[in-house]
Amino acid sequence: MSEARKATTGDAAASEKNFDGFSDDERAAMKEHAKELKKAARRSSSLAKAREEGERDVREKIAEMPDADRVLAERLHEIIASVAPDLVPRTWYGMPAYAKDGKVLCFFQSAQKFKSRYATLGFSDVAALDDGTLWPTTYALTELNAANEAVVSDLVKRAVG
Repeated sequence: MSEARKATTGDAAASEKNFDGFSDDERAAMKEHAKELKKAARRSSSLAKAREEGERDVREKIAEMPDADRVLAERLHEIIASVAPDLVPRTWYGMPAYAKDGKVLCFFQSAQKFKSRYATLGFSDVAALDDGTLWPTTYALTELNAANEAVVSDLVKRAVG
């Protein structure tokens, strides 16, 4: 192999070692998720205890958010708790989430955390929102006014099934 080819190959290998395709924020979210999985494995199988611990974890994560995201997350938490009291609050990749039968059904994603221009309310494949062969599962959220709150309430109710 020519010296030029060796140098090029060596440079490519070095750059591959330094780049894994994930941003620092994405890596932090994955580490957060790993901690959540370890914590979940240690938790009691008691639903009441899981709900209590999840509520505490979600409130802590919401409190850490910048004001704009915190206000949205607090209100979403209230709405979800009132329209779907059977969902269990928990964190998911460091964000507030709500589970049905142990699986995340919906979640909030802070705009600030991922340097996005808007926060999102998302639904997993557990959510019963199917509508034909194409339907939305993630919603941009910049404000929670009365009209948006009604839409969110309806979505959560339908998602629970």
